[in-house]
Amino acid sequence: MKNFFSRLMGTPEKPDVPVLSPEGIRRIFSDIPTLRTNRLTLRGIVESDCMDMYEYSCLQSVTQYLLWYPHSDPGYTRRYIGRLREEYREGRFYDWGITVNDGTRSKLIGTCGFTQIDCGQRSGEIGYVLSPSYWGMGIAPEAAARVVTFGFETLGLNRIEARYMTGNSRSRRVMEKIGMKYEGTHRQSMFVKGEYRDIGVCSILSSEYAALTGKNIQAR
Repeated sequence: MKNFFSRLMGTPEKPDVPVLSPEGIRRIFSDIPTLRTNRLTLRGIVESDCMDMYEYSCLQSVTQYLLWYPHSDPGYTRRYIGRLREEYREGRFYDWGITVNDGTRSKLIGTCGFTQIDCGQRSGEIGYVLSPSYWGMGIAPEAAARVVTFGFETLGLNRIEARYMTGNSRSRRVMEKIGMKYEGTHRQSMFVKGEYRDIGVCSILSSEYAALTGKNIQAR
């Protein structure tokens, strides 16, 4: 199995971050840090990303296995970014924009981050969305691996999981590529777009991450 963690650039985050707590999470994500890999920059989403986001968010192929419908027009995307910018300021939004340098500028091609963080249980759930123009290039696992590293090494999580709708084999492969293990399927556990959907769950533990990377880490 290719180790996507070995492709990450930069030094590990300093260990003197706030202890995992609601206030600590708010402080970190109210000024969301920039993360980097060999090919990608993960950063906060800004207003100027509107057309890049709309370019993929308007596609049925992108939203087929997601909870939301395609964006109807650029104005909808602009309003959505405005709302999430407010959530950034309040430290309640844990998603990064996935960007690449297209030769002239930083282009947004998707998002990746935490959909939820449970401080008491020291666990988190990640999710990701990527423009179809960049499918099949290993970008989604590269971004997801960087977020997992942040979760274990900076936040001090013990467990990180991800979920996918049955049928979305592409998403499950991303999870497996970053070392997550399949745990099972919750039958008809979500009502999405007029029908009940089966939801698969994969996860990785801090001990498994340490074994993959050779790093001596502990969930705080």
